[in-house]
Amino acid sequence: MFSEAKLVSNGQSFSGDEGKALSAKPLESLSNASRWERSVSDTDRRPARHSRIRVDSMFKPGGSSTTGGHWSAECPAPISSKMPYFTKLLLLIFCLVLVVESRKHRRRRWTSHPGVQRARHISKKNEDLTKAWKGKTEQLLKIDEHDFTMRPAFGGPAIPVGVDVQVESLDSISEVDMDFTMTLYLRHYWKDERLSFSSTNNKSRTFDGRLVKKIWVPDVFFVHSKRSFIHDTTTDNIMLRVFPDGHVLYSMRVTVTAMCNMDFSRFPLDSQTCSLELESYAYTDEDLMLYWKNGNESLKTDERISLSQFLIQKFHTTSRLAFYSSTGWYNRLYINFTLRRHIFFFLLQTYFPATLMVMLSWVSFWIDRRAVPARVSLGITTVLTMSTIITGVNASMPRVSYIKAVDIYLWVSFVFVFLSVLEYAAVNYLTTVQERKERKLRERFSCSCGIPHSKTMMLDGNYSESDANSLAGYTRNQMVPEEEKPEKVVVHLAMSNESNSSRKRGLRGYVGLRIIQNTHAIDKYSRLIFPGTYIVFNLIYWSVFS
Repeated sequence: MFSEAKLVSNGQSFSGDEGKALSAKPLESLSNASRWERSVSDTDRRPARHSRIRVDSMFKPGGSSTTGGHWSAECPAPISSKMPYFTKLLLLIFCLVLVVESRKHRRRRWTSHPGVQRARHISKKNEDLTKAWKGKTEQLLKIDEHDFTMRPAFGGPAIPVGVDVQVESLDSISEVDMDFTMTLYLRHYWKDERLSFSSTNNKSRTFDGRLVKKIWVPDVFFVHSKRSFIHDTTTDNIMLRVFPDGHVLYSMRVTVTAMCNMDFSRFPLDSQTCSLELESYAYTDEDLMLYWKNGNESLKTDERISLSQFLIQKFHTTSRLAFYSSTGWYNRLYINFTLRRHIFFFLLQTYFPATLMVMLSWVSFWIDRRAVPARVSLGITTVLTMSTIITGVNASMPRVSYIKAVDIYLWVSFVFVFLSVLEYAAVNYLTTVQERKERKLRERFSCSCGIPHSKTMMLDGNYSESDANSLAGYTRNQMVPEEEKPEKVVVHLAMSNESNSSRKRGLRGYVGLRIIQNTHAIDKYSRLIFPGTYIVFNLIYWSVFS
């Protein structure tokens, strides 16, 4: 049967007597077969398509061996047709065994490389469970088997729902609208045994917001909120994590604008305390128990949070029960934070300008009372400037019905500026009244005394150069001595051809020197009273409100 068979290896064929020897000596054929196997193993570095043994060519006539030292057995058609079926089957099995052994050897040698072993370890560690799980998420969590429109343990005791919050940013504080805007991560923790599933490694399963609509979640809302939304860039910022025992973590990223009751009685030297309140909308404390998961540690904040006008002093949490007459008692959680306003901005924009305007109004006390345009324009300018400052401050504040600290300072400053204008009005009026009286007095003396060519002049310690020049025609003994001259003296000088000295003595004896009230003294007193009073006011103001 093997007498006419031939084996071809590396271009050499065995036939004839060698075939007979092969059939006569089975052990020698087995040794040749082993050499064949070693030849295959030595050449397995070639591509896989060259390492295959074409079994079908073994039975084709005129077959030849493949290149590269690979083996193929061929039987001539007349002889192979005479080969029994059992012999063919054994030969086929023998060839298949050789192919399998060569591939195992190649795989062992390739996987012995360190990089391959590390890659296999990583792939085993990060096994894709979606390929192992052939069902749907609903089947894994048994969503179709339960009614998730009802809370867990419906009809039983209240389900505890833990809450923790991480504040990402405190965006703005509005005094006009009396609200604040905050962005935070809101997380809920509860247990729903209906979501439990079997797991060999006891690991959780994480889902996005698409599964939230199919299960029960707490209906927490923000009390006193004006606007709120869940971020949806690039998808809804919602995460749902389910553990094998049924514990659930539900997290979302929310921005909320809520009301804050502010007290501006000490503005801008004030501190404000605002609260963000969380509460279940439908479930009372008999159905849902809302609590802080880790007490005061449940609130985390970013250390980089800062505001332009406020200093964040502290965050803390509280909880209490809220009662509604129609529905009952509800658990309510509070996120409290205290803000203290930065005063430096208002010092530059409000307090310093107001103080400078008050000091500017004092300049008029050193201006001559006869310079009416200068003193009037200065007073009006300071009054209008103070009005502008007050209007600008009130425009950025809510229309509250009580007095603020900044209002006290600005209005007192406005009163000081206004009083400086009134002070000059009083000085000017008294000066006018005095001059009118002096004019009447001159007219009466000129008529009663019969002094021709009389000239009346008002002298004081601050008389002008023109007044001094008007006395050029008089001798020194005709003037009032320096030691006898009061602050304000009315002197009637008679100009005639008679003796000036005799007429002067007669005038003094008849009229004398009349001391009239000095209106210029009001400016002198104002130079001390106004600054001293304003300094005392500032000391009291800053000691009370600081």
